[in-house]
Amino acid sequence: MLTLALNLIVTLCTESIGFMHSISLRSALASESRLIFSTNLRLITAARGWCNPNGAVLNGLMAVLLTISYSSASLTIFPLHEAGAIMISGFPLLVLGIGLFLQVAITLAGMLSVKILTWSSSPFDVTAAMLHHTQLTPASFRCMRGVSDLGVAEGPTKPSEAQPSAWNAHTSIRKIVLSLWGLVVACAGWAVFVKYKHNYIPKNPSWSFFDKGNSYAFTQNIMPVDQIMSAQLWILSFVDIAVVQGPLTLGLHCSDLIANVIQNERQWRCATTKKGLRTSTNPLKALFTNPLGLGLFVVKPVLHWMFGLAFSLRFWMDTLPGIDVINFCADMRILNLCIALLIFACVFTFAALRPSHGPQPAAYGHLQTLANLVDEWSDEMWWGHKEDGVPYCHAGTSNHPLPDVKMECVYAGSGVMSHPAIPGEESNLEK
Repeated sequence: MLTLALNLIVTLCTESIGFMHSISLRSALASESRLIFSTNLRLITAARGWCNPNGAVLNGLMAVLLTISYSSASLTIFPLHEAGAIMISGFPLLVLGIGLFLQVAITLAGMLSVKILTWSSSPFDVTAAMLHHTQLTPASFRCMRGVSDLGVAEGPTKPSEAQPSAWNAHTSIRKIVLSLWGLVVACAGWAVFVKYKHNYIPKNPSWSFFDKGNSYAFTQNIMPVDQIMSAQLWILSFVDIAVVQGPLTLGLHCSDLIANVIQNERQWRCATTKKGLRTSTNPLKALFTNPLGLGLFVVKPVLHWMFGLAFSLRFWMDTLPGIDVINFCADMRILNLCIALLIFACVFTFAALRPSHGPQPAAYGHLQTLANLVDEWSDEMWWGHKEDGVPYCHAGTSNHPLPDVKMECVYAGSGVMSHPAIPGEESNLEK
């Protein structure tokens, strides 16, 4: 339970840092005209420049520091050889503090190195800011074209009841889903390796969440100085844990993209409801109204905790002046982790493959698509049929509820778009 609580604290810290880091990265990509979607993989997507705080080098360092943060939580509390004895070590806590401090420093440097486009994480605020700074230009005659129609040259079209899924709308989501299933396969292979490679037969074959049966997968003897665990011991421990825990950490980090992209689309589709769409939302409120994102926030520390149960280091001090560092693998706990990852992968695969319904074109946070679909900006917006025309009708947004679009009509748009108001001036709509 202590390790679970520590993992939860690490998740709170790293998610807060990640939120600010994603804002600075978004602004850096926008300044380079490379911001395509409102949500990006912040540790994989990078701005140009080796010395850029939002560049590939420091983003890679952020990924390493994130892995080290969770590895430190796994190494802080571990059992000793004596039955029932545990050890709380201060060195991993020191490494955890240094890792979090460096993540904050890199994030702060990234925020200071670029002009922040907007502090909001809402895709509508990001789109409005890019329109205001002329980094986006709405395309005419595409009021019924969604994100899946980007390569279609012709604008006019009839509404469609079928909209693409996130799998089809965002190419990175396909890679993330496949990587999640890769984690499941790797975990299952790990369990098979431990069980049959060492001919391990558990003492208690029945299911148990805290199975005490262990089988070693790796052992290393270290000669300490003055019978004190040396730096070599800790380096070996961190490398041992981080190499295995790294894929899990990155896989869970990439899953944020699926949750955020689907949340962006859910928010956009509120424009056809009675309550309408509120363009700006509080980040905490957005988290609690996003079931997939909230579930991921809870699952992250739990899966890292289960990993720590299944993959642990124990220090045998019976052989002094040497210390045996033994990598223990609990057979049943690996199976528990594999089942949890399987459920996690199934849920996110289903969410990614589930299509949107209704004639409202799907955007999934694609900024150019939102710029094409939103023709009147306000704090509260509704989307629907706006004008009849010959030969084309017009669909768009308004600050009051609109009638449903006509499925038999061809829509192209009026070609007249209003832009977000400049602070201190009247909006185009008011003029």
